Amino acid sequence: MKKFSLWLAAVLALPLTAVAQQRQVYELRAWDFSRDSINWKPVSVPHDWAIEGPFDKKWDLQIVAIEQNGEKEKTEKSGRSGALPWIGRGHYTTTISLPQLAGRRALLEFDGAMAEPEVYVNGRRAGGWAYGYTPFRLDVTSLLHAGDNRIDVHLQNVEESSRWYPGAGLYRPVRLTLTPRLAIDPWATALRTVAASPQEATLQVETQIDGAGGRQNLAVEVSVMHPGGWVERAAHVGVDGQGRAAADIVLPRPHLWSPESPYIYKVEMALYEDGRLVDQTVMKTGVRTVSVDSVHGFRLNGVSRKLKGVCLHHDLGPLGAAVNRAALVRQVKQLKDMGADAIRTAHNMPSQMQMEIYDSLGMMVMAESFDMWRYPKCRNGYARFFDAWSDRDIAQLVLANRNHPSVVMWSIGNEIPEQWSEEGRDIARRLQDLCHRLDPTRPVTQGMDRAEAALKSGFAQVMDVPGFNYRVYKYDRNLRQLPQRFLLGSETASTVSSRGVYKFPVVFQVARAYADGQCSSYDTEWCSWSNLPEEDFMAEEDKDYDIGQFVWTGYDYLGEPTPYDEYWPSRSSYFGIMDLAGLPKDRYWLYRSEWNRQDHTLHVLPHWTWPGREGKVTPVFVYTDYPEAELFVNGRSQGRVRKAAGLQVDDQQPATGSVARERARRYRLMWDEVRYEPGELRVVAYDAQGNRAAETSVKTAGRASGIKLETDRRQLHADGEDLAYVTVSLVDKNGTELPTATDEIEVSVSGTGRFRGICNGDATSLESFVQPRMKLFSGKLVVTVQAGTAPGVLRLAVADKRARLERTIDIAVE
Repeated sequence: MKKFSLWLAAVLALPLTAVAQQRQVYELRAWDFSRDSINWKPVSVPHDWAIEGPFDKKWDLQIVAIEQNGEKEKTEKSGRSGALPWIGRGHYTTTISLPQLAGRRALLEFDGAMAEPEVYVNGRRAGGWAYGYTPFRLDVTSLLHAGDNRIDVHLQNVEESSRWYPGAGLYRPVRLTLTPRLAIDPWATALRTVAASPQEATLQVETQIDGAGGRQNLAVEVSVMHPGGWVERAAHVGVDGQGRAAADIVLPRPHLWSPESPYIYKVEMALYEDGRLVDQTVMKTGVRTVSVDSVHGFRLNGVSRKLKGVCLHHDLGPLGAAVNRAALVRQVKQLKDMGADAIRTAHNMPSQMQMEIYDSLGMMVMAESFDMWRYPKCRNGYARFFDAWSDRDIAQLVLANRNHPSVVMWSIGNEIPEQWSEEGRDIARRLQDLCHRLDPTRPVTQGMDRAEAALKSGFAQVMDVPGFNYRVYKYDRNLRQLPQRFLLGSETASTVSSRGVYKFPVVFQVARAYADGQCSSYDTEWCSWSNLPEEDFMAEEDKDYDIGQFVWTGYDYLGEPTPYDEYWPSRSSYFGIMDLAGLPKDRYWLYRSEWNRQDHTLHVLPHWTWPGREGKVTPVFVYTDYPEAELFVNGRSQGRVRKAAGLQVDDQQPATGSVARERARRYRLMWDEVRYEPGELRVVAYDAQGNRAAETSVKTAGRASGIKLETDRRQLHADGEDLAYVTVSLVDKNGTELPTATDEIEVSVSGTGRFRGICNGDATSLESFVQPRMKLFSGKLVVTVQAGTAPGVLRLAVADKRARLERTIDIAVE
């Protein structure tokens, strides 16, 4: 295969004797849906049939022992997979009218379908897939005709097939793409940065032409476009007898992709036969390199950095699993403000919509595949499919995503039980080698939770990047057995908290179950296998071999309500740095104080509205990037506190109560003996030179006298999909928020838009996400509104009938 580079000035233009048959893409959004094939209703895809509820403990009620939690005896788990009705069959049908198809090829493309989709076109089976997270394509050319064509998709979700809420239905986009029979295939095209520096970068382009068998005189022209619209560099290369073509394009002074500067290049590709243009397509990529080694650690574009990442399940809270661009953008912006620069798609393959957003906004990604291999973690999980499907699933993951610059590593599994065995080691090597064959530019990892077993079997040693879940205190001893001489915190922290809920007395401890089903927002409770954030901060700062971490989790998610697996009602997690509504918990500011080096952080907790606690000890914590602060209660100083230096992770045992508290002093400022009295908490922060640098305050709230509305968007696109998130809270006459309010809020939407969902972040709430009313939790909830398809104004009206309060907000739709 001949490869060469060409400056644009040297490219010889090919004569155009005909215009290429244009590609056509049909976004299949309008479907009819049924659970029984009798009663149908219109829906818009992406669609999650289960998110409407109702919540009920009978859905996927499991009698299991969760091995990851160290359980030996089986017990009833009522909310493990979200307590929503995702079990059973679902049916979708749509009709599309098509032009004459002579000389065209038709691909029906699914970005994922939950679960086990079977696809029929005009009554004939087109194909299917097993794993609900895998993107897949079906060649339906022979099944289509000019005029109306019916497409049917049948899905089924079986009980005990997931450890979290998987969602249900066509929850990711579906499209039909028509191309010429002789065409460029984006999945068969690799855009690889093989070298990059601020002075020069080399973009290697390789492709396989569909339908090229036996054809002569084929050529591909590749043009890298400047944002101004002109061709920056281009290359022209012939196609060999196997339909392959390759070119290296040299870019002087390239714009390198990074989280700080997520520059995207458009790459135009044109296919010619005998000088006639027969197909053309546009792809996007970023120019950047990734490497990892024992000397430099993880490097992006040749610069060492430590990954500051979070793990994310795929549900979007009140939207369920139905993917939405605006919801994903909101997540990324919140995480970047916190200082995060990476996301692990735990424990499943991401959607293409996710990846496009991560590319454009600048988030590095660990793209994950499975939660299990042959050995099942739940009775009907992916283990049913592993032997027959795992190679195909890994191939789809890589082929669909390898041109996204945001992907910096592949993950072939999470906490795989086979990690203790030679069989597991061999499977790990096989899957890793498959990733390398399809994409030689990125390392491969997976999350291991049994360090001793994985090291004894050689399972950890075969990985490009050995990823360890939790147990930071074992890192040093793990490293001594790793030839790689570095490791990744592939899953960290698992600290649990409920937004705005504070438990007294304040105790640093392994999380226990309280009568109200909540965890303390003092951020002092962790799981039996995990630790507080400070342990991982210390390892990241102090251990050169630690290349970074992915916190469990960035957001709360539906399912896995640890430590309330046996408590009803409890149907979503407590691990999130942000709650299910996307509202920051106190822990958000702890991470921000450590990770965000561009902006200062000064956050005080708890709130200061405690009727009945007068005179009682109510500790105060401050999360800040400043080294020192002074606390005042109603103007009286409670003393200055400075962060403790020199505290480190113990290499012998996990941190327990008093030890954990002591280590927290390296990152938190704590006043343990403050007694509550109504009024004002004021904090003054000092910089490293002892100069007064910033201050903030928290005041006691009075009676509710108004409703406060804060929207993340003031203008929406009139596309029928765009979202705004409006935070609702009650305030007193001085504008102070009521942090413990539980009033029921009713909402209505008029104008050019509609109500989409509502959520208060309470893991124990059984209120519906899709009904326009809900109680405040810790004084807040979030209303999601969706734009219509016509320009105008969307008006949200909010009412607290008990307090006789009303408020409206207008959002432009353009």
